[in-house]
Amino acid sequence: MATQISKTRLEAFSDGVIAIIITIMVLELQPPKGGDLAALAPLLPTFLGYALSFTYVGIYWNNHHHLLRAAGGISGSVMWANLHLLFWLSMIPFATAWMEQSHFGRAPVMIYGVLLLVTGAAFRVLGSRLARHEGRGSPLAAALGGDWKTNLSIAGYAAGVLVALVSPAASLVFYVAVAALWLLPDRRVVHLADGRHHAAEN
Repeated sequence: MATQISKTRLEAFSDGVIAIIITIMVLELQPPKGGDLAALAPLLPTFLGYALSFTYVGIYWNNHHHLLRAAGGISGSVMWANLHLLFWLSMIPFATAWMEQSHFGRAPVMIYGVLLLVTGAAFRVLGSRLARHEGRGSPLAAALGGDWKTNLSIAGYAAGVLVALVSPAASLVFYVAVAALWLLPDRRVVHLADGRHHAAEN
């Protein structure tokens, strides 16, 4: 097996970037000028876009955490794959703001879906680089094998992008459905991560 590199800095850097991404998004939530509840109505698109994107960023943070706990170490290629993932995640505030300001217009919703698709693909690349570093016969490689959730997610994103050509609202249903699919992380990876953690404690 290749020489192990500590995961600590990569995890800390990733957590910091994700925290900044959420901070940028929440700054788009400007308080209304009016003093009654009716003044909140124009902010509804902004809040809905923020809620969806916050959920997605939280999902990636959660799954990223379990994936790295399940790995024994990292390599240079894993570090680059992680940066690749963070790059696409960092674009979510831009796509979210455009979608909100356009009141979920066709093109912004399509671009949002494309961004979700490439971010999902980037997460898969990160997983494959970690599995390769661990070894093809490793428990991590086995846990990531037959990743039907990622396959279904990418198909859902692609369908959402195409549907946005006709109905952006229907497209958002696909994006919400994929997010719901990932509210619970992959049990195989979580089980492996917990096993490694317990072994390290003992």
